[in-house]
Amino acid sequence: MKETTTQSRRDVLRLLAAGVAGGTLLPHIAQGSTASVALPRIDRMGLQLYTVRSALAKDIEGTIAAIAKAGITELEFFNPFGKDVAWWSALLKKHSLTAPSSHEALPKTDDEWGPIFDRANGMGHKLVVVPYVGNEYRGSKANWMKLADRLNKGAAKAKAAGLQFAYHNHDFEFAPVEGTTGYDIITTNTDANAVKLEMDIYWTVKAGQDPLALMKRWPNRIVAVHVKDAGPAPERKMMDVGAGTIDFKTILATGRKQGLQHWFIEHDTPTDPIASITASAAALKKL
Repeated sequence: MKETTTQSRRDVLRLLAAGVAGGTLLPHIAQGSTASVALPRIDRMGLQLYTVRSALAKDIEGTIAAIAKAGITELEFFNPFGKDVAWWSALLKKHSLTAPSSHEALPKTDDEWGPIFDRANGMGHKLVVVPYVGNEYRGSKANWMKLADRLNKGAAKAKAAGLQFAYHNHDFEFAPVEGTTGYDIITTNTDANAVKLEMDIYWTVKAGQDPLALMKRWPNRIVAVHVKDAGPAPERKMMDVGAGTIDFKTILATGRKQGLQHWFIEHDTPTDPIASITASAAALKKL
């Protein structure tokens, strides 16, 4: 992923600002690089299993085999589909797959993290991500502050269990709230060394935000990303990687220079899940 800087960072930011005003897709014009260090081509290829949930519900073993055939090497879980740790561990080993991450819903109380982290360690997960929160943690600064407090406490327990902890965004975190946004509240009121970030690149762009600007603001904090493409404004339809307008080459290169560890392909509503992940993996391999 060797890059050549053709514009100064100031020029890139100026163009990004113009893109916001003009409604263009921000990362598509973000061609500047923050460094000239050459990076090796992407070799590891991740997948958030939510993409293939319908296929897994019908045939877990066949779906996992198809995932491996598509070139995926690591998985992010969200549901064990009724199988225990030993069963999953054997199946993943059979297909030379690892499972470094898992999405885990915020439990009702902080005391309930224990069994979740025990299972994560049993599965070989290194990262536990809170993927979504309901209205009780949104809509007001007080609610977002309540979430920040819970994330701090969850992260402390995760650290004690030998795990990394992160929060995954959608678009609603960027909605205005009392002069700020939910995203600003939770990022500035949590321990940056303990509460890491999993940026969903699609939802970030859908919200009109620039992934590169967030990476610049939070260097070494974004440890994972969800990779799915977006069509042009105003709809910004969700698409397979390579079929839309997001400049993943620049975004992933920038992230990797700042501590990005995992990139998980995802599509929330694919017509054909296996065809979707195969196409996305092929596009990523070309970067």
